Amino acid sequence: MTDTLQKYWATEEFGLALEHRDTSTGYTVPELVQPGLRRNPRRAHLLVSTVLGKHIPTDPAVVLGAGRRLGELVADLLGDVAREALVLGFAETATGLGHCVAEALDAGCYLHSTRRRVPGAEVFAGFEEGHSHATSHLLQPTSPDLFSNTAPLVLVDDEISTGATAIDAIRALHRSHPRDRYVIASLVDMRGDEHRRFTSAAELELGTTIEHVSLAQGHTVLPADLTDRVTALPVPELNPVAPQRGSVRFIEVPWPSDVPDGGRHGVVRADFAGYDSAITTAAEVVDSVRDTDRPVIVIGHEELMYLPLRLAHALATRGTPATFQTTTRSPAFVRDVPGYPLRRGFSFVAPEHIPSEHEAEAARYLYNARWPEPATERPELVLVIDSPADTDRLRADGGALDVLTAAGEDVLVAIVPATDPAALRASRETV
Repeated sequence: MTDTLQKYWATEEFGLALEHRDTSTGYTVPELVQPGLRRNPRRAHLLVSTVLGKHIPTDPAVVLGAGRRLGELVADLLGDVAREALVLGFAETATGLGHCVAEALDAGCYLHSTRRRVPGAEVFAGFEEGHSHATSHLLQPTSPDLFSNTAPLVLVDDEISTGATAIDAIRALHRSHPRDRYVIASLVDMRGDEHRRFTSAAELELGTTIEHVSLAQGHTVLPADLTDRVTALPVPELNPVAPQRGSVRFIEVPWPSDVPDGGRHGVVRADFAGYDSAITTAAEVVDSVRDTDRPVIVIGHEELMYLPLRLAHALATRGTPATFQTTTRSPAFVRDVPGYPLRRGFSFVAPEHIPSEHEAEAARYLYNARWPEPATERPELVLVIDSPADTDRLRADGGALDVLTAAGEDVLVAIVPATDPAALRASRETV
């Protein structure tokens, strides 16, 4: 049965629609994604996930539930070899989702691609993403040995539109470490028949098996004039200003040096228990200083998704109303109208000191960052960053703290020490 969305602003104004085709999980495409827009001539539409916690503040239990359900689908497909699998999440949107899948599988290793070049970390492989605002993906595990085997490789993304990025990643990895089986896992699979034929051709070319699983499958209806009409839209108004500026507080959150803060340098099965313990401690520290009379929106910093997600869930478990989302590198069209998922937006300079001048000047974004209506209490924003983002740029005019407090938001900045790949590598070599 085909279910075409008709109630969303982007559908009514531009004809951009999302059709549901099939599901084995009970999820439908309209439940999982909403149509958004981007003033980008390469790709003018955006699938805004309702269960990822990227653009929309989301109940962390919903995010974890969707990710773990996706992991269960992978486990059912792989059967007895599920625990042997390697899991690769795509930056930036699927870094947390991939971690959820890996934990559901009890996988041997989880790694996510990254756009950040980390001093002391060797680049194991890389690939490009054609339609993305930030195209280069790097793989920087503590050791190539984490991926130098023939176990099934599970590639995780939030949505598959064409499958090209995943196939490019498979090609890059297959050259050095060929394997018999790849699984591409996504919340939604929106590929058309021509994209499925492209996957089949890649299988024949590489001499391997490439399978897909998703919570739901559908199709994106793209009107012929969509790109021209969207790129002709006026530049959206970002960075709203309130009559009274909000406040900023800082807290340092402890994190063990032998537990990775995420999947940038690889998470192995032995890390899962230590991660759970570190999250419990982090939640206790944040809970001790937050404004106890208010709900919180826990905001992760770009690729740092899973740690803030787990922190939000831990705070909710302790009795604090909490939602979760993250900042992003991707510009999107903002319009404060009913039926559109991107109602408010912030643009700010990248907080990290980045060697590339082009990268350093590129803007970063945050969308919505509001409590669901009707809101009886204004939430406190808990911005979770790692230490490389704790810079003068974070605090400068035009930085994230400046634009958020100018909008009247009160921000608690929780700073987590970033994983040192050399220290993590050393700790693993002594085990």
